[in-house]
Parts: sequence; C-alpha cells; structure tokens
Amino acid sequence: MDFVGIDKLSLLDYEDKISCVLFSKTCNFRCPFCHNGLTVLESEESISFDEIITYLKSRKGVLDAVVVSGGEPTLMPDLKEKIEVIKKLGFLVKLDTNGTNPLLLKELIDEKLIDYVAMDIKNSEEKYLVTTDCKCLNMDAIKQSISIIMNSGIDYEFRTTLVKEFHDEQSIKNM
Repeated sequence: MDFVGIDKLSLLDYEDKISCVLFSKTCNFRCPFCHNGLTVLESEESISFDEIITYLKSRKGVLDAVVVSGGEPTLMPDLKEKIEVIKKLGFLVKLDTNGTNPLLLKELIDEKLIDYVAMDIKNSEEKYLVTTDCKCLNMDAIKQSISIIMNSGIDYEFRTTLVKEFHDEQSIKNM
C-alpha cells in the first residue's frame, strides 16, 4: 500500500528532530474533526514507496526522522517492511497511531523499528464511539496499546484533540 501524502519538512511532528511526515490512506475511525481527513480518506493520488525512498536518500544528513502518520498506519499490511527500509537508511521513526492494533504496535517496539510513538486518545471510554464513529470499536485493544506504550521503554506521548461538541470537563477527567 502506498502513502497518500508527504510533508517533506517538519519541525513540529517529532520533538527536537527535523523530520518528514508520511500519511497512510486508511483509517478505521471517522472523527469529524480530523485534520488529515481530506488528505487521507479522499485522496485519489498516491506516492510510490520508491519515490519516498529516493527522497529520503537525498535528505540523509538533513532529516533526522520519519514520522509515519495517517489515517491509521497500522492498517497498512506492509507497514513493518516499509519501516524496516526506512530504519536501514539510518532514520529515527515515530509512529502516530490510534491504538487499535496493539499486536503490530508491540511487534514494532520489540523489534526496535520505532523510536517514538504518539497515540491519540480520542475521548473518555463512554464517549469513544460517538467521537470516532467506529462501529467495530474495541476498547480492550486501545487499553492494551496504552499499556504496551507505557511499558515500552521508548519515548511516547498521549494526546487529545479537544472539541467542545465532543468533550466536556467530565470526559477529560475520565480520560
């Protein structure tokens, strides 16, 4: 599966690192406030992985890291193989995830294929479904991902996009 977007230079997406950001096409959530929604879900174009690798090779010594974002990149069937290629080029890798694929997340961490992970916590458990519009929501998987990340020994962050239509003081406390 190809990526559908690339930010060739970011000073914000990986703290203290110069990075580029790759956007995967698929996502199992339909958060109405998603800032990547148009790029991810409606893009008809894709960027071949060969083109991305050629770009990364040309930026060695300039870029420190590659951020793999989405959508939800852990839905890409060949994500691990693509990250392996990026790591072999000498880049740090940060994964942005919604936490719905704890098995792959653990595998990437255990095999030292990611150096940093940022997981979006969408809302309190009671409001997750309405916030994500995910009919096959599995909160156990999300909780498992949180535990894996917290016990991983790698750098991580949990983050939330607060939207007044979906979040209130109580849901923030419950998160």
